[in-house]
Amino acid sequence: MAGSALNGTKETKYSLYDHRPYPLFEDDYLRVCKIPKRKGANFRDLPGVIVGRDNVARRDPNEDMLLLPSGKPLVPDYAFTFEQGKSKRYVYRPFARLWWDETVPTVLTFPSCHNQVALHPEQDRILTVREYARLQGFPDYYRFCGTVKERYCQVGNAVPVNVARALGYALGFAIRKLNGTEPLLTLPEKFSLSNTYQLVITHASQD
Repeated sequence: MAGSALNGTKETKYSLYDHRPYPLFEDDYLRVCKIPKRKGANFRDLPGVIVGRDNVARRDPNEDMLLLPSGKPLVPDYAFTFEQGKSKRYVYRPFARLWWDETVPTVLTFPSCHNQVALHPEQDRILTVREYARLQGFPDYYRFCGTVKERYCQVGNAVPVNVARALGYALGFAIRKLNGTEPLLTLPEKFSLSNTYQLVITHASQD
């Protein structure tokens, strides 16, 4: 993973920047705490919800509506009305957890548990700025600026780092007319400072 020490190198301790999530409101936190910590879990797993054969989630008419201490329902109305209660695409299910062996949805400018998969697999929170940055390919030494919300926005608006590298490298070849007819290319092993170890070694050699 970008930012990790390479195999066979001396272990060095580094600060991990931006590893903080946007805080949830109290009601949302209480809801998230009740989402099971398993693959595919989302608002449909909350008590008082039934899913019919038509794949539409509804309130269970045989049970009383469960309320939070604030007086609001445990399962909010917008969870049922979002995409007509079907939410067929896993990416857009309210209060959904990511899982370790699944493809991560598109990183947006702000992670909202109300309408996308943004919850940590095993912790009751949304992913941190750093976790989203890693998904975008940012090395751990890269620091973002502004409020936590603004940092999420910077990550979401960014082109994934590996994609930008590949495009820039290919564009350089094209401008210099060094590319052949082959559709694929391989980036050099030390093309850029893709991890903290390479950054430290580079700076050390320049001192």
